[in-house]
Amino acid sequence: MKFSRILALTAVAVLTFSACSGKKTSRAERPKIFVYTSMKDSLIRDLKEDFLKKNTDIDMDYTSAGAGSLMAKIAAERQSGKIAADIIWTSEVPDFFKMKDEGILLQYKPNGVDEISNPLVGTDDYFVPARLGTLGIVYNTNQVKTPPTTWAELATRPEFKNAFSIADPALSGTSFVSVAMLQSKFGDDFYRSIRKNGATIGKGSGQVVDDTASGEIAGCIGVDYITFDKVDKGATLAMAYPKELLLVPSPIAIFNDTKQAEAAKKFIDYIISRDAQQIITGNGTLPVRDDVQIPAKYNLPAVDDAVANGIVIDYPKLAGEREDRIASFKKIMTE
Repeated sequence: MKFSRILALTAVAVLTFSACSGKKTSRAERPKIFVYTSMKDSLIRDLKEDFLKKNTDIDMDYTSAGAGSLMAKIAAERQSGKIAADIIWTSEVPDFFKMKDEGILLQYKPNGVDEISNPLVGTDDYFVPARLGTLGIVYNTNQVKTPPTTWAELATRPEFKNAFSIADPALSGTSFVSVAMLQSKFGDDFYRSIRKNGATIGKGSGQVVDDTASGEIAGCIGVDYITFDKVDKGATLAMAYPKELLLVPSPIAIFNDTKQAEAAKKFIDYIISRDAQQIITGNGTLPVRDDVQIPAKYNLPAVDDAVANGIVIDYPKLAGEREDRIASFKKIMTE
């Protein structure tokens, strides 16, 4: 009888402990983080699924939208007194320097950050690149048989005569940075030369790639993952990378008024981990780690080569020159 009573008490104790433990990790009790991101929905969805599998004590959700829309949303929320998200992740590098200067980001050095390739300077651990976006010369392989190898060919190749577009930098932050990079490297004469060959301003970053895929134009300056997504669906497109590379990091940061700082830090740690970076590069863009296998089908440059050849630009200075640079570019491209 004594033995049976001991077993019963033991069972009760185990059940009680399990119930208490379950209460700590129940969905209602878990810390929940919310991410604002301009990354495509399929990418952030895959990352969410993997992160939650690895962190069963944390909940996470996101809003995926254009960077401009997200920044407008953040501005409105700051006016009301509270940013609804815990984390921001876009490709608009100047925005992050501005947010840093305004004091709304949390300073945090992620675990494993010393293992990544980081082309950004002056971040002071307020943000870190989560991927390395690349832009190159996207061309329709039915119209352009020999891949261009230099930016100068856009001004001389007959295939691109009246058939090349650059996304409107007023509509696309990524286009704005790439336009500024080429201007910084080659000067305004570069745009004058391609304009003489009939280059035009297109609409958004996705639209110029769509126009190239349809054959309406022969080529454009295009974003890697947008282009490769079309290629995966059968589009007759290819990407050429001149040596002077358009490399645009996509920073990620934590808002300093978050109530879930520890959970948010775990998400940042996860994003630069090998597993997360493998998911990111599997979606057609460069990882921030050189120990991740890049799919051969995308013909992306190696991480170290991309960082070494990426056009250097002063991002903090660029943030204050946006309107003037866009106006100068549009004037040249519409003359």
